[in-house]
Amino acid sequence: MQNVKALPYLLVAPAGFFLVVLFGVPLMQTVALAFQTHGAWSFANFARMADDLNFQDTVINSFRLVAVAVPVQFLLALGMAMMLRHVQRGRDIVLWIWSIPLGISDLAAGVVWLAILTDQGYLNSVLYHLGVIDGPQSWLTYETPTVLFVGIAVAEIWRATAIVLLILVAGVQVLPKEYGEAAAVFGASPWRGFVSVTLPLLKPSIQTALILRTVLAFEAFAVVLAIGGRNFPVLVSQAFAWQYNNQNYSVAACYAVLVMLVSLAATLVVMVALRSPSGEPG
Repeated sequence: MQNVKALPYLLVAPAGFFLVVLFGVPLMQTVALAFQTHGAWSFANFARMADDLNFQDTVINSFRLVAVAVPVQFLLALGMAMMLRHVQRGRDIVLWIWSIPLGISDLAAGVVWLAILTDQGYLNSVLYHLGVIDGPQSWLTYETPTVLFVGIAVAEIWRATAIVLLILVAGVQVLPKEYGEAAAVFGASPWRGFVSVTLPLLKPSIQTALILRTVLAFEAFAVVLAIGGRNFPVLVSQAFAWQYNNQNYSVAACYAVLVMLVSLAATLVVMVALRSPSGEPG
């Protein structure tokens, strides 16, 4: 009997060991590095991080990117998932095509969009041949911050919407059809059935998708660095700059801790906002 009770713990023990060794230990080392200055515990490294000339822009840029990219990705993915629900033939092919960006690395996606948006890129070529511009335009400089932000946001939306889509599609596939059919029988319009039946049942998948995508959006790096470089600093790119350019591992660790805290806070917000009342499914 004792062996039966211990079996679940034995089964999860390898995964727990894996998490502790590969995540827990480096996490503790990073936190310790952030709070230590010449062997003493202090907030000096965080003060230096806050005094960084790019710190304010870094925080604002990261939150702007998340605030724009995540809602747009969610709405696009939700619309695409609902469309796939009504596709009878070629559904797998359509889903495969929409999922292609998911197979492209962050850096490769950034390079692709850099080739489109750079001075001699495809966008300038198309606009020039259409007579919209007289010559090459610089879209990705500090002098055009709005266009630079839009370009990075579009690239991030294109690259990562498929993650949200796949989670929502998986959730849609297990939705019981009886609820929708009952709503139609009682005279509910398609929109009313979607809002009152489909969305509540899809809440667990929506919660998972938003948590995952929000956390990953705060960790955006390669796409941003490839397109914006130092003209658009975000939290992770600034951590990279402090570690490899300034050779200051303590301040880089502070940025890493900040990213972790922001991600945890965002996760908590999504969980609270989308929690299901007691007794409801999901």
